[in-house]
Amino acid sequence: MTNLGDLEVFVRVIAAGSMSTAARDLGLSPAVVSKRIKRLEDKLGTRLLQRTTRQISLTEAGQGFHERVLTVLAGLEEAEAFASGRSSEVNGVLKISAPTSFGRMHIAPNLKPFMDRHPDLTLNLILSDEFTDIVGGGFDLAIRIAELNDSSLVARRLAPVRRVLCASPEYLAQHGTPETLEDLKRHRCLPAHNMDSWRLEGPNGPVVLRPEGMLITNSSDVIREAVIAGLGIALRSTWDIGTELKSGRLVQVLPQYESSRNVALSAVYPSRQFLPAKVRLFIDYLAELYGPVPYWER
Repeated sequence: MTNLGDLEVFVRVIAAGSMSTAARDLGLSPAVVSKRIKRLEDKLGTRLLQRTTRQISLTEAGQGFHERVLTVLAGLEEAEAFASGRSSEVNGVLKISAPTSFGRMHIAPNLKPFMDRHPDLTLNLILSDEFTDIVGGGFDLAIRIAELNDSSLVARRLAPVRRVLCASPEYLAQHGTPETLEDLKRHRCLPAHNMDSWRLEGPNGPVVLRPEGMLITNSSDVIREAVIAGLGIALRSTWDIGTELKSGRLVQVLPQYESSRNVALSAVYPSRQFLPAKVRLFIDYLAELYGPVPYWER
């Protein structure tokens, strides 16, 4: 039988991205880590990693093996928790990926109750607007806002997401209020930070617009502040500008057009037969916190 410790070393190497970093995390020498990976490959009779002087990468066999080893280790963790009666008492590290603005506005302010409830658990929250490689990055789960079509991952819907066209009252007073989509051609439209098209649903079905504006940025927060300041019209999520809509600092325009109903806030995690208790508890917490009608819509 394969040495369980070798499997844990292998998983840590992939999560760390290098043998030297994994060795430091494990308190071992790089030579020992390399020897244990070689022993694992010899046992399996196949190469798991491609090694260069600067980086490592998984072979095709290594990718499939890594996914299955994660399942084994997760199942072992769950079995230990069950046998020792610790199913609701979790510890260790929970590594989470989340969108930058959403994580700052709606995850970070709500962490205290969960962390108070589980004082032995450490949260490693990584904020990024890129779709991270959950398995390759060693993440336990990712929070995503999108239409999810990746069948290799498990997704749990946490809340609906509405995106609306909006502008400040000052902008509309100066430039007028558009009454049709055609009118948008005569307005200042602020493209998304990632230059995605505006995908809307209206009275006649789906519509795709590609706005070309005077502001280009890689920051969603910059677009948010620009539309509030009166620079133009933007397509924004209500979780992002719900407070401004309620206060009147922003006004919804062309309300008959909103984003696709298929866009949702979801928790995404590798397909596993046994979901670790720490992952399940955090997902349950977020699902209860947001719900079918999230607080930013109330």
